[in-house]
Amino acid sequence: MNETPHSLSSARTLWELVVRRAAVTPDRPVLLQDGRRLTFGGLRSRAERVAAGLYGMGVRPGTVVAWQLPTRIETAVLSFALARLGAVQSPVIPFYRDREVGFALRESKAEFFAVPGVWRGHDHTQMARRLGAKGVFEAYGALPDGDPSVLPPPPAEGGSVRWIYWTSGTTSDPKGVLHTDRSLIAGGACLAHALRLSADDVGSMAFPYAHIAGPDYTVMLLLYGFPAVMFEHFALPGALAEYRRHGVTVAGGSTAFYSLFLAEQRRRPGEKVIPTLRLLAGGGAPKPPGLYHAVVREMGVQLTHGYGMTEVPMITMGDPWDTAENLATTEGRPPAGMSVRVVDGEIRLRGEAVCQGYLDPAQTAAAFDADGFLRTGDLGHVTDSGHLVLTGRLKDVIIRKGENISAKEIEDLLAGHPAVADSAVIGLPDAERGELVCAVVERPPGAAVLTLPEVVSFLRAEGLSVHKLPERLEVVDALPRNDTLRKVLKYKLRESFAPPCADDG
Repeated sequence: MNETPHSLSSARTLWELVVRRAAVTPDRPVLLQDGRRLTFGGLRSRAERVAAGLYGMGVRPGTVVAWQLPTRIETAVLSFALARLGAVQSPVIPFYRDREVGFALRESKAEFFAVPGVWRGHDHTQMARRLGAKGVFEAYGALPDGDPSVLPPPPAEGGSVRWIYWTSGTTSDPKGVLHTDRSLIAGGACLAHALRLSADDVGSMAFPYAHIAGPDYTVMLLLYGFPAVMFEHFALPGALAEYRRHGVTVAGGSTAFYSLFLAEQRRRPGEKVIPTLRLLAGGGAPKPPGLYHAVVREMGVQLTHGYGMTEVPMITMGDPWDTAENLATTEGRPPAGMSVRVVDGEIRLRGEAVCQGYLDPAQTAAAFDADGFLRTGDLGHVTDSGHLVLTGRLKDVIIRKGENISAKEIEDLLAGHPAVADSAVIGLPDAERGELVCAVVERPPGAAVLTLPEVVSFLRAEGLSVHKLPERLEVVDALPRNDTLRKVLKYKLRESFAPPCADDG
């Protein structure tokens, strides 16, 4: 069989992709974790047995199965077992608790719920029962098992909704995002082809497998036939031993991960923290240009950043062979199948990787324009070379005295200050200006405390327009972040630093 990554990406379903890869390289590893290895052939055979076990429990094509499991080999096996059955999966981030989990279970109408039992001190089984979840079963130690001969035929088409992912809820309640096998394959193929990887690479999953990045990354492994190291809990420097042991060549996850690797490198000048590493790649949050240059210069590796969201797992991706200018200042280019339209500064998308909408029909109607383009809420523009540049979010624009100010522009400049580990710029209500510009700065360990005049002087020297200069500064030990790709939760900052409401009495 002479399959190539591009021919494999034509698979109609995720299960078909597993079968075709297993036929090509059955004995090559796909997942590595804690001294264990699962081959492509083993993934197919184990997933079929687990699918038979689930079938014996009553799971059928179209049955909604929620699962809240950590990044483990068993989690991937369970997910592909459900794909084999044609069930509808609703992955839930394992750090979520009663409010978010209860919301996901109610909205998805899940008929089964797989949990890890007690994990990292939290009893997920007890929580599930407290929430009145149906069909609760623990899938952390032992997965269901059965004889594959009882299974019905696998799904033949990939256009039906079989995935309900949940937005991160950084600004409001999560929304249930509807995906198909084909939309996930299209997103993963965009990532895989853009990074120019090969069968000789070794990747890594240091993020929750229940995130949309889970299938995105796994599709890449299936297309190119190389393995990834899975991390149930990621922390540096502890995780470095596994990166080195397996000779990881590609790492990353998001901007926060780049910063963590760079900080670790700075603790070890003259020694490459991961000798085999040649590429950091990721997305999920803005990337300051200065961070790109620092990683390339100090770590001696390339960095490619992309643009994606739960609704569209991969929109654009940087090309390792591109110019330093494009890699530092853009999000890369979209694949051939992704149409990007900019309307009044807002990025809108149409293509196979775009979700089918949301569980709530009203949210779906509001999210798509008359031409079927998804409104992203992100602001940006496309360069003459076809590269996408993000400039902020519609809701992240600060309106001061009628002038629009991009929070991202200020954050990118603050990233170059030696006393700033990270920053978030927000607008706060102000009676005179409408909104004032507030810079919230995370201070690196041991750094002197910044003052507002110092920040203003620095930004002036960087050429920031006077009307965009912050009028308030808050210094914190750590910015509040979510538990998936470590995005900053700006709504928490607004809640913390907004002025109290005036007393009407």
